[in-house]
Amino acid sequence: MSVRELDEGERMAALAALPLWTYDADARGIRRNFRLADFAEAFAFMSRVAILAEKADHHPEWFNVYNRVEILLTTHDAGGLSQRDIALASTIDGFA
Repeated sequence: MSVRELDEGERMAALAALPLWTYDADARGIRRNFRLADFAEAFAFMSRVAILAEKADHHPEWFNVYNRVEILLTTHDAGGLSQRDIALASTIDGFA
């Protein structure tokens, strides 16, 4: 199934519904930083996201140090931000 990059209007509308995510033009995706209680909480959070991402066959780029997790969502097959990223970001927000 082909996935397409969102156009600017679609991207702006999607980001309006995800106010804690920011568009990264260089990465052509969206980012959010999370600060959790400690490393165990950060790891548990990443594990929950990983299970959903694997089921969706859509894998985030992320970085973790102690209680901080930074997530970048972009769809490489689409060349940038797609509806798959928006859906995963919305689900991630439900965990946070």
